[in-house]
Parts: sequence; C-alpha cells; structure tokens
Amino acid sequence: MKMTEEDRFKIGPVVSSAHLANSAMPEVSEMEFALAMGNHAFQRWMTRCMDAAGHPGMAPLEIQVLHLVHHRERPKTLADICLVLNIEDTHTVNYALRKLTERKLITSGRKAKEKTVSITEEGAELCRRYGKVREALLIRSLKETGIDPADVSRLAALLRAMSGGYDQAARAAASL
Repeated sequence: MKMTEEDRFKIGPVVSSAHLANSAMPEVSEMEFALAMGNHAFQRWMTRCMDAAGHPGMAPLEIQVLHLVHHRERPKTLADICLVLNIEDTHTVNYALRKLTERKLITSGRKAKEKTVSITEEGAELCRRYGKVREALLIRSLKETGIDPADVSRLAALLRAMSGGYDQAARAAASL
C-alpha cells in the first residue's frame, strides 16, 4: 500500500513511548511526554534563575523548598512542606532543609513539639532577586507570546486534578 502525501504528514500524538500511546487514551501519553519535557525545562530554569539571582549551585528541590518556606512568611514544618509539594520521601526535603540552613537562607524553630523552619532576611532577599530575574526573563517573554493567562490557570488546575489520578493509581499499584 502506497502512502499518500497527506498520510506522510499525519503525525498524531507526540509521545516518547509509542507502546504506551497504543491505549484507549493516547492523549495521556502525549501529556506525560510534555510533562516530562516541561519538568526538565522547569528544573533547568530554576537552577539558572537562582544562579543569576546570586546563589549558584542550588538543586531544584532546594529552590522549591526555599520559596515554599518564604510563602506567606509563616513557619513551616517538614510535614507541611512535604504535603504541599506532594513529596513522599521526607528525607529528600530534610536534606534540602539542611542545605538551606547551612547557606543561612532559613532558620529552625519550634511550634510545640514540632521543628519548624522560617525564612531568614538573606533568604527573603534572595527570593526577591529570583523574582526580579524571573519577571525580566521568563514572565516578560511569556507575555509576549500572547498566551492567555486564563489558559495557564486552566492548565494548572488540570495538572493538579490529574496528579490526584496518578496518586490514586500509585496507591492501587502498591496494593498489587
């Protein structure tokens, strides 16, 4: 059977695992590939933005934890941080907290019997510089693309909803 010109340019979903796309919902494979690419780009961006803000060598998780500790300028517990970031492996967050403390970006305290962490003035200033670099390099260029901010918000809501599906499937898989 000869392929037509039209068939040659039909690409279908862009995926990294055609064997997984061969399912009742190939769009999920397409989303997973986009999510993987986006995650890698986001992590690369966070580290480069932090370098530009004046604190080179920070891991993506350290940067996320730093911003979360700064969020609303309230002390956070390890459990708070893990819950918000949906991280099961608390030791990875604990390690990030230790590194941030060594850099004097956060400080520890107590709330009843629980250890808490809070942002230091140096950490808050670093978050402000990061925000300025982010605004100048990322936000400005994204706005120029004409992306509708409402679409970005809808995408964020969809990804949060889908993360619940992945969590439920992970629990089911663990019970097999």
